[in-house]
Amino acid sequence: MSVSTIPVICYYNGQIVRPKTDVEYEGSETCIAPLKIPIECTFQQLVDMIYSKTTIDKGRFKLVLICKYPLRNGNRFQPFPVRDDSSVREMLDLVNTTTIEEIELYIKVVCVKAQLNQSVGGHEDLFVRDHYNVAQSVYGCGPSTGAEPNTGPDGDDDDSVDEEGNDEDVNDECAGDDDDVDVDGNAFSFGTFNQVLENEQGIYVSVQAPSCDVSNHLDDDTLDEASPGNYYLPPTPQFEHVENMENAVASCWTPWVQRSTGCSSGEFAIGQVFNSKSDLQEAAKIYSITAHHEYVVVASSKKLLVLRCKKAEECHCPWKLRAMVVKDTSLFVINKYTGPHSCVNPCLNRDHHQLDSKLVASHIKALIKAQFTLSMAAIQASVMEKWGYQISYKKALDGKHKAIRQLFGDFFQSYTELPRLFLGIEQLNPGSIVIWKTLEINMPNTEILQRVFWSFKPSIEGFHHCRPVISIDGTHLYGKYKGKLLIAMGCDGNNQLFPLAFAITEGENTDSWGWFLACIRNTVTQRMGICVISDRHPGIMAAMSDPHLGWAAPSAYHRICMRHFASNFMTRFKDNILKILVCRAALASTERKFNKHMNTIGRINPEALQWLEAVPLQLWALSHDGGRRYGFMTTNISEVFNSVLKGARSLPVTAVVLLTFFRLNGYFVARRELGANRLASDERFTPYVDAQIQSRVVKAGSMEIVLYDYVKGLFHVKSRRGRTHRLNLHEKNCTCGKTLIHGFPCSHMIAACQHRCVDFRLFVEGYYTTQSYYETWASLFHPIFNEDEWPLYGGPTIVPLYSLQSTGSGRPISTRLHNEMDVREGKTLITCGLCKQPGHNRRSCKNRNQV
Repeated sequence: MSVSTIPVICYYNGQIVRPKTDVEYEGSETCIAPLKIPIECTFQQLVDMIYSKTTIDKGRFKLVLICKYPLRNGNRFQPFPVRDDSSVREMLDLVNTTTIEEIELYIKVVCVKAQLNQSVGGHEDLFVRDHYNVAQSVYGCGPSTGAEPNTGPDGDDDDSVDEEGNDEDVNDECAGDDDDVDVDGNAFSFGTFNQVLENEQGIYVSVQAPSCDVSNHLDDDTLDEASPGNYYLPPTPQFEHVENMENAVASCWTPWVQRSTGCSSGEFAIGQVFNSKSDLQEAAKIYSITAHHEYVVVASSKKLLVLRCKKAEECHCPWKLRAMVVKDTSLFVINKYTGPHSCVNPCLNRDHHQLDSKLVASHIKALIKAQFTLSMAAIQASVMEKWGYQISYKKALDGKHKAIRQLFGDFFQSYTELPRLFLGIEQLNPGSIVIWKTLEINMPNTEILQRVFWSFKPSIEGFHHCRPVISIDGTHLYGKYKGKLLIAMGCDGNNQLFPLAFAITEGENTDSWGWFLACIRNTVTQRMGICVISDRHPGIMAAMSDPHLGWAAPSAYHRICMRHFASNFMTRFKDNILKILVCRAALASTERKFNKHMNTIGRINPEALQWLEAVPLQLWALSHDGGRRYGFMTTNISEVFNSVLKGARSLPVTAVVLLTFFRLNGYFVARRELGANRLASDERFTPYVDAQIQSRVVKAGSMEIVLYDYVKGLFHVKSRRGRTHRLNLHEKNCTCGKTLIHGFPCSHMIAACQHRCVDFRLFVEGYYTTQSYYETWASLFHPIFNEDEWPLYGGPTIVPLYSLQSTGSGRPISTRLHNEMDVREGKTLITCGLCKQPGHNRRSCKNRNQV
């Protein structure tokens, strides 16, 4: 290597990418240009050499130079902007101060016309959009102002606050970044919920890149004078799903720079205008994070923001920013700026001071919309991919909570707005039911919400055409205020869940379950003979046996979820073989099969048989059910909807209610259309029953039929496997029990009907017809108004129960009662390292002393 020249490899026609600890240049058309740079080379000479060596048009494009700068600790690199003579000398000096033999210089090409913006008041401007989230906030920056501070249009004589912090709001160098101030407000919109529902259902609105215009073009007519009214405020780009957010990102390493405006160096400039103080703060945060420098707040008020480098005293870094509000507006304009940073970091930091929970919230807003159940690990990974910093679990959790508040409103305020929301639902959907139970307190005109029950009018009307079966279950609320969400679900003729009623209560107990079931019986349905499927919660068992609530036989019939029943059995006896036999006995469609499995259980463990027989057989055995269950052995139809609302359970209560409203409307719209289409095509039954009957018709073709009594309709049917069954067509009864269980003919009955040319479709219950299915979903939901149009509420102010407020910081403690149902089958059990036995570890080994 010559002493007078330094080898430099220039990369162009590609793009800069930022892995975690490196800087790379990628692209399918990437080219290189090797140069020999003199030691005394200036910045302008370097640029001229690159223009002459490459094919880049000097008249049309401007060059942005980024050096791959090595760090001292390990094989790690960071981008180093080369923008003046001093930075060129520092770049060339790397050959003498490090072990590298040649310098990598990355070239970014910027269109001259797109980069230069028209000026306002003699200064280049930065116009920042109303931030929707971090990925959608695109910031443009003017050229560097050099090392000396400059004064913009707003001089010191007009400053009402001293720049060193003599301000009544903030007077501390280490002041935060207003992290606890929710500048976006806590109001939520119905558009947010529609987006959430579409994202969850996979319905995305495609946004092409041309529609996401991130440019800021000024009209020449607006530049006559630099008055606040002439500042151009571009509209906020709206993105419908997360993949298109990157359409607004200018480059991989300078995300605050716009494609078509501002300075490609990423530095701020005097005269740059921001829509609000929060936009300026967010731009400063992103600038600092991407440049890997930190700042402190010297002064912060409604009219002033002063920032300076955190290492100003230690390293004499000149970086400083001062901005003031434009009179009679919310705009903030930079009137002093000194940059860039001259300090360096001694090592890589794992976290960044400016990467606070508020910025994390802005970044993950779109992710929260797409998925309520976004985990903390996913948030941490997203932040790491975006900025290269590993944030803590608590910061990720705080960011998620703030994003939820910005999207769906404040938790406490949602309780006060809940009466207005229900008034709006009742006003536009007459016939909907809302029942309150509140507690009086010593505060005037204020009551505590203990419980609220609601059921929508279309659900009440549609349940008349469903099978008389409902499943009830409760699930936890995980927001700021705890509680339980109780759900009652039915099932339509197509075997799809049918949401019937909801309630938010203080918990699951005898009183709350009795109140919930009483609300259903008194206001939603008075049908006789309804089968209620649930777990064995003491509150449910007591409410179902209370004759005053209307759920005792013969008005209703209570049945137990087989899965919960088997779990209770497993908890008592801890024998997986017996548990399997219990499930087989519960699913047996005939008493013969049931007795067979019960005898096997008795031979293995007589005590287990006594435990099973102590529970009434009709509660858990299908063969003794009498056709009440319609084949539903578990509470899955309600637990499935619980999983649908899983993310919503961490939202404010108004958001929970709205989500049930929009979710049900989505069900009704889609399934009403399906029913109408099948009616138009003259389909007699639902798709579920059509498929079941078709498979049974195939089985019936291989059966032998013997007629015993034509008048009474007695038949003897022998299946292909040699099993025989007796059936009575007049009584619609077969010894296999499946016709009674499901409500449509079994294969044996279909074979007998075909043998005597009888239409077997006459034995299908009316709940499975297309007409009943259409009428189930025929009722309409009427759209409710926006929040500012909800009816006025003149009653007492509703507040949450203080004891339900979650306390403590960090990861919330799970309140779920885990049992053997939560253990995945096939999961490898832990094995003790001492005794080599499964099920425990060294610390809990009982044979520890012996070994």
